[in-house]
Amino acid sequence: MTVPQRHDRPESTDDELLIETLSTSEPSPVRPRADERVAPHGTDGEQYDLADRASLRRVAGMSTELTDITEVEYRQLLLERVVLVSVWTTGSQVDADNALAELKLLAETAGSQILEGVVQRRQRPDPATYIGSGKVDELREVVVATGADTVICDGELAPAQLRNLEDRIKVKVIDRTALILDIFAQHAKSAEGKAQVELAQLQYLKQRLRGWGGNLSRQAGGRASGGAGIGGRGPGETKLETDRRRINSRIAKLRAALREMDGTRETKRAERHRHQIPSVAIVGYTNAGKSSVLNRLTGAGVLVEDALFATLDPTTRRAAAADGRVYTLTDTVGFVRHLPHDLVEAFASTLEESAQADLLVHVVDGSDPDPNGQISAVRAVLADIKAGDVPELIVLNKVDRADPDMITTLRTSYPGCVVVSARTGEGMEELRSTIEGRLPRPEVEVEALLPYERGDLLNRIHQSGEIVSLEHTDQGSLVVARVNPGLGGELAAYAPVDGPAPRA
Repeated sequence: MTVPQRHDRPESTDDELLIETLSTSEPSPVRPRADERVAPHGTDGEQYDLADRASLRRVAGMSTELTDITEVEYRQLLLERVVLVSVWTTGSQVDADNALAELKLLAETAGSQILEGVVQRRQRPDPATYIGSGKVDELREVVVATGADTVICDGELAPAQLRNLEDRIKVKVIDRTALILDIFAQHAKSAEGKAQVELAQLQYLKQRLRGWGGNLSRQAGGRASGGAGIGGRGPGETKLETDRRRINSRIAKLRAALREMDGTRETKRAERHRHQIPSVAIVGYTNAGKSSVLNRLTGAGVLVEDALFATLDPTTRRAAAADGRVYTLTDTVGFVRHLPHDLVEAFASTLEESAQADLLVHVVDGSDPDPNGQISAVRAVLADIKAGDVPELIVLNKVDRADPDMITTLRTSYPGCVVVSARTGEGMEELRSTIEGRLPRPEVEVEALLPYERGDLLNRIHQSGEIVSLEHTDQGSLVVARVNPGLGGELAAYAPVDGPAPRA
């Protein structure tokens, strides 16, 4: 059978046929590039862009962005639409509302749009679905009605709970721990901070691989190495085992990198210890104003932002007391209720600054609805990092926005606390003098007659010691001071012949 051929015109090349097709077909509108557009007469460029952008929407008035927009200048960041879920087990209704409000702030910090909040009253979370079977059906209706794409639970969910909720609600479900880890990942700036956050994320994910999909039990196939390439365990290794092995390998590399970074931090810390320089750590709940207090006391210039976990990397600054003694102030990472254990373990080297400090300046947000809950949460974390025995100074911040009755109640509950406002500067001088008075005093009291050419020793006494009396004589400077044992040994050689010997 022969195929009939057309002979009414000579055969054309592919290029000619393409040109003919384009020329005979109806012209389609071609959108000029952004740099080639010319605004219509009587309009400016911005109005033209707005009108052109509105024409891209399939339905007039819809606020959601289309997924088929091809020009980069029109793409916008899409925030996740979130429904919050909390289980109220103990406490009053106010406590439940405060917990949900804090979860809302955390979700907004992570870049989410909060649509609805659901609270379930139970004696304990349901082991299968966290909120109970009936509440899951109600939650599904809320998700469908609001058009949410994510559900955030105020608790640490087990892998089975995650899987059951996702199967029934049909949207992504994350817990409080994953939310906090995501915020830390967004705010980590230094190499050490990024490594610590990644380590915490991998430790969290390793225990929950089963909860992130049903295809992880498939066995690898293909070549003798199981399709995993060199280093695979053979054709019997499942995808779950492969992922867990890769996570363990990455965790080992991160731990090794953090150990090297710890060496640098330990060297700086050992130098301060060698010179017997007192250290003060500023701790507190996230967004309580720790960085603002540090800036007021030292002019450190640390980032200040009204957001949760705005600063993660510790900042240490040098300060001098009124009597000349030098000490250090360290701004540490903020705490939060139910801080993930993996995060505490990953930030162990950073949190050690608090455990090894001579004084903890505990900053509390006096305008918060539940300042006592903040104090309890911070003290719980301090106990976990073995810093519960370090002397503590309570500082009630944001007094300019706080309820006076609440400040009076807190003063009664925590005698010796200092009330300040880092924004206005109120009470900062009292805080400075209180910190200086709470610094550890040198252990050894000495009397020395220093020749005038040994002014370096007198300067060291000013910086690290406490001068009781100073008199300039013809033979030199007669000084009575309290110093550390190392400096006391050097000053023993300059004790007056008829004066008392150094005593502890």
